[in-house]
Amino acid sequence: MKRPLVIGLTGSIGMGKSTTAKMFADLGVPVWDADAAVTRLYAQGGKAVEPIRAWLSEAIIDGAVSKDVLKSHIRSTKDALTDLETIVHPLVAEDRANFLANIDADIVLLDVPLLFETGLDTQVDCIVVVSVDADTQSARVLARPGMTRDQFEAILAKQTPDAEKRARADHVITTYSMDDTAEQVKTVVENLRKDAANA
Repeated sequence: MKRPLVIGLTGSIGMGKSTTAKMFADLGVPVWDADAAVTRLYAQGGKAVEPIRAWLSEAIIDGAVSKDVLKSHIRSTKDALTDLETIVHPLVAEDRANFLANIDADIVLLDVPLLFETGLDTQVDCIVVVSVDADTQSARVLARPGMTRDQFEAILAKQTPDAEKRARADHVITTYSMDDTAEQVKTVVENLRKDAANA
């Protein structure tokens, strides 16, 4: 089985990454979603439940990991995020490796919000960044229920700046309209399929 060409898809909050990932999937590109992997790991029977129970027992409610308890603990405890990442990142990497090992496709997509921040950009063949201007991004995010300007700024502070992401991308997809975004995705997929065929 020939190794697929691996796309890393990323973008800051509010840029339209999830919608864009679905467009790749609609064109037959298998998608691995980092957030969905964490959700699986945190669910009842998930591989993260027992290691997290051993680290922070109160985070386990009804046999699953409570993200709300984790967030509260991270906010109030120094180094808690680092401790959590030490537990979760290897499990996420294992989930991703299992996906890649069992896929028969010419190209695959890894949907990873923190592609650059976790160093995963060095493990993909091609980087696609989704982007819009700062005003559009801000308007989208602040329209989300319960989102405040302070929360938005805190999230942005943890993410690689959009300008840097774009500079490091092989392809930049703008997400102002669904039809235009879908057209850009189609062009990227067609070009990458040609690259994969010639590899």
